[in-house]
Amino acid sequence: MSIEACAELVERGDPDRFLSAMTAAPDDRGGLMVLYAFNLEVVRAPWVTKEAMIAEMRLQWWADAIEEIYAGGAVRKHEVVTPLAALIADKGLDRAAFDALIEARRWDIYKEPHESQAAFDQYISDTSAGLMWLAAQALGAAQEQRSAVIDFGYGAGVAALFRAIPALENAQKYPLVDGSIDGVSSLAQKALVRLQSAKGIPRSARAALRAGWMAEYTLRIAAQSPKLVAAGGLGASEFSKKIKLLWMSLTGGF
Repeated sequence: MSIEACAELVERGDPDRFLSAMTAAPDDRGGLMVLYAFNLEVVRAPWVTKEAMIAEMRLQWWADAIEEIYAGGAVRKHEVVTPLAALIADKGLDRAAFDALIEARRWDIYKEPHESQAAFDQYISDTSAGLMWLAAQALGAAQEQRSAVIDFGYGAGVAALFRAIPALENAQKYPLVDGSIDGVSSLAQKALVRLQSAKGIPRSARAALRAGWMAEYTLRIAAQSPKLVAAGGLGASEFSKKIKLLWMSLTGGF
């Protein structure tokens, strides 16, 4: 029930976020690891079983854990929940972001597509962007910076979804409202605009946004060559990815 245990979970299950967290100041890395471990547990809940009711129960377990933390009473002992409770108390993180993230992941349980583009946008905002906002808060971002972080998180979330499309479609999940060539290109362009609109993020909080360090690269390719999304052609070499992240870390970018 330690930050070290959370870091091990993230390193195994979400290596890109693990690397981005390591660019934070040493004293700040633990908070990011705890949040990313929480996210990993919630993301996995709909996928570890084919039984919708069991998946719903797993997500409800996390919803109840968040309820306990914010109620201020006894909190269940768990390798992620325990340090998460301490982080929330220390940083005053937004409860609404946790609740929205968990609720949004219920969509992952089922095979129905998003009802509309607005519903898709909300899903990305509540999942990828919501997590990024919690991470930025943990690193000292103020409420007035929330809109910029959410915009960047939306762009990063769309990029991550594009990279996951082949695996999702293989699992008979079709998250894009318009999966046509024009639709994919248009979405990539919209996400790129929002990604690039993020300004005014304090240097201390930028490591939270580095979780999306390959997003601009991905979105540019998707906008120009949308066929590569379904073909799984958006990847970059591990070497080039690490070089880009190192450069961002050294220059204070995101």
